[in-house]
Amino acid sequence: MILGMSTSTFTLLHVLISLIGIGSGLIALYGWLNGRLLSGWTPLFLVSTVLTSVTGFLFPVEHLLPSHKVGILSLIVLAIANAALYLFHLAGKWRAIYVISALTALYLNCFVAVVQSFLKIPALHVMAPNGNEPPILVAQTIVLLFFIVLGVFATKRFRGVPVLAT
Repeated sequence: MILGMSTSTFTLLHVLISLIGIGSGLIALYGWLNGRLLSGWTPLFLVSTVLTSVTGFLFPVEHLLPSHKVGILSLIVLAIANAALYLFHLAGKWRAIYVISALTALYLNCFVAVVQSFLKIPALHVMAPNGNEPPILVAQTIVLLFFIVLGVFATKRFRGVPVLAT
């Protein structure tokens, strides 16, 4: 049991929080690409992505897993994103720092989603049973390139524009 829930119930909750983080993050990314900070979606993205990492640490394990390392990295970049937004109010260079750090957290969430998809979805697992075969490497490369390209555009388009949008 984890937090009074069965492991399967907790896993479902963790996955739902992760999907909320990814979905709201993609909507927030859409806002950045249009030079806007979507005031409702941004906090949802940041909170759910922090919760994704935190709940990931609650699964019982005996040693540090690669997913924990991703979670630690995610929490670091989320701390930077939150500081840029709420402490430094996106002033000056903090706009670019916010977009890059928040987008990195979103990428890490998607990175883990791809890994988990290949582990848990039978049709994908057959193509990459060890997690290092070409199909998973191609999928991860596409995801990485997607985030790099959109990150460049988002960073450029989120400069010198009004901070809040509905």
